[in-house]
Amino acid sequence: MKKILLVGGAGFIGHNLALLLKKKNNQVTLLDSLKINNIKSKDKKNIYNKKLYNSILNNRLKIIKNNKIKFIEGDARDSKRSMKLFKKINPNIIIHLAAVSHANKSNKDPHTTFDNSLVTLENTLNFAKDAKCKIIYLSSSMVYGNFNKKTIKENDQCNPIGIYGNLKLAGEMMVKSYSNIFRFPYTIIRPSALYGERCVSRRVGQIFIENAIQNKPITLQGSKNEKLDFTYIEDLIKGIELCCRKKSAINQTFNLTFGRGRPISKLIQILSTQFPKLKIHYKTRDKFMPIRGTLSIKKAKKILGFKSNFPLEIGYLKYIKWYKNFYKNNMK
Repeated sequence: MKKILLVGGAGFIGHNLALLLKKKNNQVTLLDSLKINNIKSKDKKNIYNKKLYNSILNNRLKIIKNNKIKFIEGDARDSKRSMKLFKKINPNIIIHLAAVSHANKSNKDPHTTFDNSLVTLENTLNFAKDAKCKIIYLSSSMVYGNFNKKTIKENDQCNPIGIYGNLKLAGEMMVKSYSNIFRFPYTIIRPSALYGERCVSRRVGQIFIENAIQNKPITLQGSKNEKLDFTYIEDLIKGIELCCRKKSAINQTFNLTFGRGRPISKLIQILSTQFPKLKIHYKTRDKFMPIRGTLSIKKAKKILGFKSNFPLEIGYLKYIKWYKNFYKNNMK
């Protein structure tokens, strides 16, 4: 049994990962301020969505409580308090998840992105340098920038566009530098286009379902043929769990995705099976969002034994049905 601390642990990835790690008989602790993409967020632009999102976020906290996962409400930017908590928990592994979860938000508010990404990471690394615990850092496929080939491997050049991708790459460099100097193990994970139950991060898959449920048109930026390597949350968390458990993951970087780029039109096609009267509006694509596609998962398969099990046809349909049911039962 390992003692595992998730920084930013009440988020979309964190609470799903915590359930799996607990099931695998690990001692799991979550640290989260609940202020970023969560229940105490100050974003009040859309009151209707706020009600929906608060219902989902409260559902997350209920699941954490019902599964008896230890949760500490605290701000990982606070270096003194964080250090005290880290020392008290004394984890074997710290998984750093704290971040602003969407690239568009980062470009609009770089200060908050920096504050909640690199400052929290700095505090985590300052503990790890003395404790010699393992760090697992959740980066992003956004570090690659525009994909310049059919399939992107981990050793391909990184040339990020915009604030989000650059800060994620800076985080990777911080982790590697600290590890090299202070000699503690790390693993870096690059996911892509995540979707799944209890996500409120305003990712494309979530927004499409949400608009369809509310009889609103779907807004599509750029071409419907543009591809993303859509990854269901269960595939990602199983890959992260392998990184916690396998010695072969030490000091490695992995793409953890489905491993196949799919056109955004496929999302619409699947969504149309549940919402036949979809309306689509087209909008010029954001020039600070990179053109992406397929990420190679051959390295993760070979070194970790990783396997992706949820193509869009299965994972996205599962997510749609969950969202419809949740909306029906909680938004009366």
